[in-house]
Amino acid sequence: MKQGLDGAMAGRIVVDHVGHAFGAGPVLDAVSFEVAPHELVCVVGPSGCGKTTLLRIMGGLLRPDAGAVFVDGSEVVGPSVRTAMVFQHFGLLPWKTARANVAYGMANRGLSDPARVEALIRTMGLDEAADRYPRQLSGGMQQRVGLARALAVEPEVLLMDEPFGSLDAITREQLQDELLRLWDLDRGVTGVFITHDVDEALLLGDRVLVMLPNPGRVHRELAVPIPRPRTALGVRSHADYPALRAELWEALRAPAARP
Repeated sequence: MKQGLDGAMAGRIVVDHVGHAFGAGPVLDAVSFEVAPHELVCVVGPSGCGKTTLLRIMGGLLRPDAGAVFVDGSEVVGPSVRTAMVFQHFGLLPWKTARANVAYGMANRGLSDPARVEALIRTMGLDEAADRYPRQLSGGMQQRVGLARALAVEPEVLLMDEPFGSLDAITREQLQDELLRLWDLDRGVTGVFITHDVDEALLLGDRVLVMLPNPGRVHRELAVPIPRPRTALGVRSHADYPALRAELWEALRAPAARP
């Protein structure tokens, strides 16, 4: 596990009263929460509640109009080598092979570690596809490459914006299980995962934050007391799962307007 300069576990995120507006009006209003080191928090909510805007602010791609985000006490004012992001659209370089795409993030930061690249290729099941170009890969394989590229730089914080949203149901479940397995192997990463899917949030998250729109804010926080390691089947058959799912849906059906 990674440690900060003071010996404390690295990767603690604090979102402190973050607000943001675009031309049409406020998108986020006083959003506050914390993510403990090595925790995986899922954020679920309807379209238009500001989930992606919030993630872009957390990743330093967008400056908030109010409030701030801190990682280990340092304010996020721009992209950082400590943070990696994975988006729904794969963003692979079409002229590079899968292996070269995995290594690209490292090279972009002046790093080279072929052994780590090969280890991630094996971990993500890309052995037979390593020398293929993105156009020769399925959507699921492309997303595996994107996830491996993000992990290759050994980030303290991994921000994921619906990375499995465009995939078919079978591939999506396979990659959910892959992410769960990676989280069990490497607990040195703190994660925030954006999703529209209640089941995905309960499967992956240690906690789930429910956001509502008009403007976007955290409406409810739900701890997921299902122990790790997890599998999709294990989570859905857990005794607490039906009640957790019902509670999440109840929160999402709450009136969108502030009372």
